[in-house]
Amino acid sequence: MVYTRKNQRDLTAAERRSFVAAVLELKRRGEYDEFVRTHIDFYTADGGGRLRVAHMAPSFLPWHRKFLLEFERALRRIDATVTVPYWDWTRDNTPAASLWSEDFMGGNGRRSDLQVTTGPFAYAAGRWTVKYAMTEVSYLTRDFGRPRDPITLPTAAQLDEVLRERAYDTAPWNSTSPSGLRNRLEGWAPGSGNDRFRIHNRVHRWVGGLMLGGGSVNDPVFWLHHSFVDLVWSRWQQRNPGAAYLPAEPLPLGDAQYRKVVARHEPMAPWGVTPAEMSDHGQIYRYV
Repeated sequence: MVYTRKNQRDLTAAERRSFVAAVLELKRRGEYDEFVRTHIDFYTADGGGRLRVAHMAPSFLPWHRKFLLEFERALRRIDATVTVPYWDWTRDNTPAASLWSEDFMGGNGRRSDLQVTTGPFAYAAGRWTVKYAMTEVSYLTRDFGRPRDPITLPTAAQLDEVLRERAYDTAPWNSTSPSGLRNRLEGWAPGSGNDRFRIHNRVHRWVGGLMLGGGSVNDPVFWLHHSFVDLVWSRWQQRNPGAAYLPAEPLPLGDAQYRKVVARHEPMAPWGVTPAEMSDHGQIYRYV
């Protein structure tokens, strides 16, 4: 049966409690940290000279669709009523948004060390110790808006501009691709400082703390963020039914990205599914 992913602002109090309880139980079992480990392992920059599937590559969107689906399946083994809600950061774009309430994601980090001290994922509550991260901290951290180097969340107009792209991706198939939905939605751009980060990347940067880098899964808001990114891709697919994943075929020997990105029918580690197999979620879930 097809299930529904809802906007987090439309969740009932009971739905919020169920989602949080399932996430905490997944953490207690040790399964949550395996998702963190997977994301760290596959967070490969495009200057690394090896295969990239999770970031800075065409498979960014199908890889995260599969990653999100595996997480959701793990939650639903605990509570079959739970689905991953989405955070529309073009609307709920302030620290006062209901997303950050004490019964859901908790709030910002404190000024001294950025430690989140409110909500169910606060370290002091005893149920959310960081095991794998790119830093040495054992607690969840956030730094809303980066006050020392201020940044804002993407606007609806900025997102609409990205959705006007007609091709899925373009050469050179990395963080420098000048057009195409994938790189513009992922959010790599020319410039320096905050100008380098757009759309998806900008959200990670706005939340700050552990949401920066490969260990971003340590913050449960990661899933709500990527659920919305997946929704955006789904909307784009509906508007552009003939615009399939690119590249369609493996890149030839001599291409700078030879064996560094996956083509439409090549498997994505660690699951072995192809981008083509992840192109349609309509028989599994829908968005409202």
